Amino acid sequence: MSVRLACLLSVALIGASVASPSFAKKSHAHKASVSKSAGPTLIWRGDVATAQGVVSEVAAAWEKAGHGSIELQPFNTASGIDAVASGSADLAGSARGSDGSAQNANLVFTPVAWDGLVVITQASNPVNNLSLKQVHDIYYGRIHNWNEVGGRNAPIDVYAVASPGDGVEYSLRSLLFGRGNQPVAAPRLYVNTHKLEEGVALNPNGLGAATLSDIQGNRKLKALSIDGVPATVANVADGSYVLFTPLYLVTNPRSTKAAQVQAFVDFMHTDPAKEALRKHAVLPFEDGSALTALDSSRRDKILAAVGAPRRTPLAAPGATYAAGAAIAPTSPKTLAARTAMEERKAPTPPPVAPAPSKLYTVSKGDTLSVIAKKHDLSVAQLRDWNHLKNDNLKIGQVLHLDSK
Repeated sequence: MSVRLACLLSVALIGASVASPSFAKKSHAHKASVSKSAGPTLIWRGDVATAQGVVSEVAAAWEKAGHGSIELQPFNTASGIDAVASGSADLAGSARGSDGSAQNANLVFTPVAWDGLVVITQASNPVNNLSLKQVHDIYYGRIHNWNEVGGRNAPIDVYAVASPGDGVEYSLRSLLFGRGNQPVAAPRLYVNTHKLEEGVALNPNGLGAATLSDIQGNRKLKALSIDGVPATVANVADGSYVLFTPLYLVTNPRSTKAAQVQAFVDFMHTDPAKEALRKHAVLPFEDGSALTALDSSRRDKILAAVGAPRRTPLAAPGATYAAGAAIAPTSPKTLAARTAMEERKAPTPPPVAPAPSKLYTVSKGDTLSVIAKKHDLSVAQLRDWNHLKNDNLKIGQVLHLDSK
């Protein structure tokens, strides 16, 4: 039977809560400390996983040192980058670098840490390991059942974040397919990584992507080993676990708070900040400097293992300066890269987006037959387009109403 790839789009149709209760408490605590701190309040918005792994603890250390307050607004990567570009936030957190778009070209992506990209499932699932090829084929829609990878006879319910620019999703697809915007066969879409994790935790057949730091201590989830190598901080640090990614702070050099923002970026490389990172199973960027040299060869290794072609990566304006600034901010090479970045006049026009897929969010009382009749479709079409093994639906589940 032919496989249709489900194209993920940035939609606002899924979920209800923007942040988990734990983040709400942390954000509140940061606000409450304003009166005790010197300096302005900086607003951070972005990837939920990055907030958990990088910013929350570092923000507390920053405020304790008397620099000012950090207001955390964790949601997803796209919202953070949009907010920094528009000026409604001062910093964004992202598990991916620039995607080469015009908007990203006007921002600076500074790598501040390393984390592991992990393929997660419910802790009760008997499968503990997948090969790179199996992960690729699951997301590509070639493997549909857990018994094909040594598990039970049950469908693999693939979960993903709806936004195609999500940091975790984009970085994982870049490694597995050679491009971050690769469509995948994942009909269950969520607004951010935390909502995805909640969905997987409730489903013994679920599978999705997260970060190592973000699932630490969550006994309902487990990270699958990749080609027999467990996802651990030590294995990320030496490169033996190949699904590692830099974590970035995204800033706008035209911000009215540019000096204060840069001071926070610089603070990320101090001992208090590094200690805070390590508490969350995150590797400070300088501690993983060897991983930068491994990047090209491990990408070739992954693509060879999955049988995907090697693609030329998208240009990432500002990446040379950002990487240099994180290691040697005053070197002539770094300063020259910064000058070249600031002299760019015309940003690259944004790519033409493909025609959007028609989506429908399941609500209370919906059944496949009701939805099919409402949209002049057949139940068989809905099953085929959404890779459904039965007629069971969940409230909040997003269905594709066409074959794209």
